[in-house]
Amino acid sequence: MDHDTLSAVVEGVLLTSRAPVTAAAVAEAIAEESVTGEHVEHVLSELSELWSGAGRGLHLERVAGGWRVVTPPQIDPYLQAFHGLKARQRLSQAALETLAIVAHRQPVTLPEVNFIRGTNSAAVMRTLFDRGLVRLAGRKAVVGKPFLYRTTKDFLVHFGLDRIEDLPEPESLVQEDSTLAE
Repeated sequence: MDHDTLSAVVEGVLLTSRAPVTAAAVAEAIAEESVTGEHVEHVLSELSELWSGAGRGLHLERVAGGWRVVTPPQIDPYLQAFHGLKARQRLSQAALETLAIVAHRQPVTLPEVNFIRGTNSAAVMRTLFDRGLVRLAGRKAVVGKPFLYRTTKDFLVHFGLDRIEDLPEPESLVQEDSTLAE
């Protein structure tokens, strides 16, 4: 397969996929010996550079172990108006706190989250579970065997992270916040 055809196929896959696309998955779908994951990764990098220029309506973003097409934030109001969408439903402060605890301490139990937050987080955890941002990860081997929770791939996609390790360390955020206050 020549480079231009491969590039067109990769663009088509990116634009029609609902989930992040991996180079290996594209290479496997093409099923030609001449097309490897490395070739597809090279094409993805080229497309990312091409689409990253100023004034472009599409960008490629590496997220959740793959690539996805996104639009720049500055055109969001126009897209919402065109598609007749209301403002996005945002996560509450309680949901963000709970999600941060789960993300940084995973796997974590609800009683541990409650202890850290100092309040009952059961309803918030249920909301995060219903939205697909957290999932069950088994049970902890202690008395009562409480459920363990982890973040999901949708969490990575929602926050534009490639891996959970890309989260900033809480200590670095506190240091940045204190320098801004001075």
